[in-house]
Amino acid sequence: MESALSLSTARMLACKLHGRSRFGLLSIYPQFRRNINYYLPKFPLKSHGRHNLEVSASISAKPSSELRKKPQNPEPDDKLAALRELFIRPDVNVDAYIIPSQDAHQSEFIAECYTRRAYISGFTGSAGTAVVTKDKAALWTDGRYFLQAEQQLSSSWILMRAGNLGVPSTSEWLNGVLAPGSRVGIDPFLFSSDSAEELKEAISQKNHELVYLYDVNLVDEIWKESRPKPPNRHVRVHDLKYAGVDVSSKLSSLRSELSDADSSAIVISMLDEIAWLLNLRGSDVPHSPVMYAYLIVEVDGAKLFINDAKINPDVMHYLKTAGIELRPYESILSEIENLAAKGACLWLDTSSVSVAIVNTYKSACDKYSSIAGIVNKKNKRTVVNGPGNKSFGPAAVYKSSPVSLGKAIKNEAELEGMRNSHLRDAAALAQFWAWLEEEIGNGVILTEVDVAEKLLEFRSRQDGFLDTSFDTISGSGANGAIIHYKPEPHNCSTVDPDKLFLLDSGAQYIDGTTDITRTVHFGQPSSWQKECFTRVLQGHIALDQAIFPENYPGFVLDSFARSSLWKIGLDYRHGTGHGVGAALNVHEGPQSISFRFGNMTPLLKGMVVSNEPGYYEDHAFGIRIENLLYVKEAHTPNRFGGVEYLGFEKLTFFPIQTKLVDLSLLSTTEIDWLNDYHKQVWEKVSPLLEGSALQWLKDNTRPLVKP
Repeated sequence: MESALSLSTARMLACKLHGRSRFGLLSIYPQFRRNINYYLPKFPLKSHGRHNLEVSASISAKPSSELRKKPQNPEPDDKLAALRELFIRPDVNVDAYIIPSQDAHQSEFIAECYTRRAYISGFTGSAGTAVVTKDKAALWTDGRYFLQAEQQLSSSWILMRAGNLGVPSTSEWLNGVLAPGSRVGIDPFLFSSDSAEELKEAISQKNHELVYLYDVNLVDEIWKESRPKPPNRHVRVHDLKYAGVDVSSKLSSLRSELSDADSSAIVISMLDEIAWLLNLRGSDVPHSPVMYAYLIVEVDGAKLFINDAKINPDVMHYLKTAGIELRPYESILSEIENLAAKGACLWLDTSSVSVAIVNTYKSACDKYSSIAGIVNKKNKRTVVNGPGNKSFGPAAVYKSSPVSLGKAIKNEAELEGMRNSHLRDAAALAQFWAWLEEEIGNGVILTEVDVAEKLLEFRSRQDGFLDTSFDTISGSGANGAIIHYKPEPHNCSTVDPDKLFLLDSGAQYIDGTTDITRTVHFGQPSSWQKECFTRVLQGHIALDQAIFPENYPGFVLDSFARSSLWKIGLDYRHGTGHGVGAALNVHEGPQSISFRFGNMTPLLKGMVVSNEPGYYEDHAFGIRIENLLYVKEAHTPNRFGGVEYLGFEKLTFFPIQTKLVDLSLLSTTEIDWLNDYHKQVWEKVSPLLEGSALQWLKDNTRPLVKP
């Protein structure tokens, strides 16, 4: 699944190059600040294709904004009216309010009760920021969602296509539309400390004040009784045979990190980090096996902040044995104050921990001591000495969470689970595609939703299946160009056998997480479609075969996947690869493979990434080919400079439709790659199949011969 993510350097570089404030782009997807490069849309793509598919001359596609204009007069919006009425309440008193996508844990996928931006705007994409003033409403999203936002936003909203030239950032827009000295409100639990500080600095240019509304979320106030209840499902222990390392060993390693950083405790708020560290899994969030919780790990103990109704006796015993105490979810701020009162030096990852938590700690430090030392992000301590040249008072360590990298580097048990789950997933996919092609061939009318539901049915029969890993992207024809398209039962297309069909899907299994995209044509594709598909395939092969020195970040590989498209002036608006969790979130950082060159996280042995170049023509078709890979050692005849070289090993084994391949464009090496890949697919997946699915797999893994 193509997603969106990466870090501070990227923001600064992008801003220098394109004249945007840092907060403007980060506000769309702050949940992935450490990996934002993958998720940022590319700057900018004025022309990205040809709509006359058989014309040899280059014809630029019109931007989507020119193809669908909003009415001049905004239609009444009761939700916006109700929200604005709250602005004048004495305990609120703001001139504008910002509604981000994420929950209090900076999650990409969130429980329904926290989908505040979707509720207020009607836009359901996973990335976006809504800003409402007393007379205007605007929504920012990235290139993956431009078409979807156009369809879903009413005329009361202004669509801001983030990344396009001339589009202001959220802070620039607020500075332009608000009178100097205005008050801009946010829910401080929904903004990381970094993003809140950047916003505060940006709007201060016009003397605006950033107002932290701790006690009220304005969207919740108007949502009222119709707002879904918070999830309350049981937590389960993730079996050690899949986790590979027990919780005691993980906590011991983390405490060593705390000691090395002169810290006495760390606050962890990212849900997948908590789940991985404690070898727990939940089902509070759609598609992600996590539970809503906070975790504080101290040198001599740990506290899990969670609704105890989610903890059954077996899990309670497991946690007690591991030395983990339970606390109410809502008591996190009071515990932060208690730690400051005891003089605890907290490790805080300000890219993920909310500004509510960070400011509570800072305020408590001011309260309980007159002087507090600080360790900055470069781990350089600014010490103010007291009597006898001794420092005193609580201090904070502001560094990235060490759990993030530990989670990203899979151990052998995790990799084995990923391998096994991918093979079972491939068997389900073969059964599904055999069924789908037969139905289409028999003239059966199927909607995009019908297809997604049938795929779920096949997957659910596999051992260890738990859930989909994201909403299936089932797009026929023009809908395939909507990069994160989600078909709805009453608003979707039928699968047209004469058009390209893009299917991006994945599953959560007890032992692993899958994510795969295939693009097919049930009839006869045009020569232009075949050329586009083949060039995407060439990029996919180039990245799959890449060999690179150790400690190199993912951005150095991104051009491998784009090069064939670039040769004829084509490109795509998303990153090429995102990290994937092991029986965890389908999108994880800190690694990425992206056009943006700011994420300096190296690709390390054991990391899992997606390989998913694509090409999209608005209102015409979309193409994407996606496999998951893991980083492994490459055995090269030389080691220049004494460094180790790395490459990739495939996790995904499923046929790529050869009907869409223009063999005249492929080199002998590329044909050999495709034939070898299909040989491996047959050898690994055929033992899991029988009947029509087995025949389908055989038919779709036959070797190609260049004429």
